[in-house]
Amino acid sequence: MLIENIDYFRAKPVNIPKITLLLDNGHHLQTLTDALEKVYPQIMRKIRFELSPKPSKAQKAAQGKTGFVPAATRWVIERSNAWMERCKSLVKNFERTLPHATEQLNLCFIRLMLKRLAANA
Repeated sequence: MLIENIDYFRAKPVNIPKITLLLDNGHHLQTLTDALEKVYPQIMRKIRFELSPKPSKAQKAAQGKTGFVPAATRWVIERSNAWMERCKSLVKNFERTLPHATEQLNLCFIRLMLKRLAANA
């Protein structure tokens, strides 16, 4: 998606705050960083990647769990992605421009928040 819309990003100044992207342990940080450096090197001053902590066997044993135990920080991201997949309009990207796609995503989150608030009332 970044490569397809690179002209849009290059036209905008890099005025975003410094952010940290939390990644799953299945990602290769160096490969991802190298690919972004090739496409848009200025953005790398603003982005930092961090692998989500993976619970050790000792931590699992202390909690009395075995097998798969989701990392707390990763689970938030996975859960948010699952909620977004419930929006039928996001199943396929029908939007032609990046701002419209972003607004569609924002509308899905607003819809989700309103449904949660209505359920609590």
